[in-house]
Amino acid sequence: MKAAYITGHGGNDVVEFGDRPQPRRQAGDVLVRMHAATLNRVDLYMRDSGAGITHALPQIMGLDGAGIVAEVDASETRLAVGQRVVLHPGVSCGRCEFCLRGEGVLCIRIGYLGEHRDGTLADYVSLPARNVFAMPNGMSFAQAAALGVNHLTAWRMLHTKGQLKAWHTVLIFGIGGGVSLAALQLAKLAGARVIVTSRHAGKLDKALALGADHAIDSSRQSVDKQIMALTNGRGVDLVIENVGQAVWASAMRSLVRGGRLVTCGATTGDQPPADLRRIFIRQLQILGSTLGDLHEFADLLALVEATGLRPVIDSDFPLAQIHAALSRLESGEQFGKVAVQISAAAP
Repeated sequence: MKAAYITGHGGNDVVEFGDRPQPRRQAGDVLVRMHAATLNRVDLYMRDSGAGITHALPQIMGLDGAGIVAEVDASETRLAVGQRVVLHPGVSCGRCEFCLRGEGVLCIRIGYLGEHRDGTLADYVSLPARNVFAMPNGMSFAQAAALGVNHLTAWRMLHTKGQLKAWHTVLIFGIGGGVSLAALQLAKLAGARVIVTSRHAGKLDKALALGADHAIDSSRQSVDKQIMALTNGRGVDLVIENVGQAVWASAMRSLVRGGRLVTCGATTGDQPPADLRRIFIRQLQILGSTLGDLHEFADLLALVEATGLRPVIDSDFPLAQIHAALSRLESGEQFGKVAVQISAAAP
């Protein structure tokens, strides 16, 4: 089968498009014929170094994806050959203390597609049936694929960790990236007031068109001062961020007393100032979050089915042009997801 895979670590020179062995489906697994995937920052991380993530080379890239069931156990009652499906990328053990209490995302042996095991940028993927979900009606494969990482991550950050309420004000840093845009869409569906930031005026305009209530140009405005002006000195109830060190101090100063900051990344550094006095005096909560559990994905898909939510797609590339797709993501110019069309790659 055709696939995009890394043979080492460096730049696009270690990323190849070519033939890889087709996975053999095991009992209890589903073989999915992939139609689309979208790129995530971790794809760049795996290409560049993959440090701290146990993996073997060569490895097929890609976390999220959507496609059609090609093979499934005859005893399977939820899925059928030919069905359109979307994938949850975290394969948990189902036996550790965290899995047994329904927190599979904390599994001590979890293996992520495209990180610990071969991923979705291939003609076929085989994974446990519990990780395969019916695709919401009316979506393109690329739109459905985007739900499996960005929207699921944003769902857990907002609802499970952030305890979002309709009357809350939410600050989202770095609008234009996949998780930030997903958080904007989901927070507005929940009825919240949403303030977004970016260093790019064009991205702010697009975010306002998508429903953001206010936009802050962080290249020329102090974010926390603007927040205080917009909230009459109160601050926001919830901060959603994946930028890390560069925005941390401003994010902390933007929170109301007792407010929550939920983080899922550190693209500008992972050693921000702690500001401990502010944390304990104002009783702030700092929460880490990664992806989401299977039941959270089911809830997200139900919401998408009911509301018609559609992820924002920035651009589409065929799998054979994986270098161009990765470069688009790396540029930071994208607004929404960089999608990869896979079905045309098959002979």
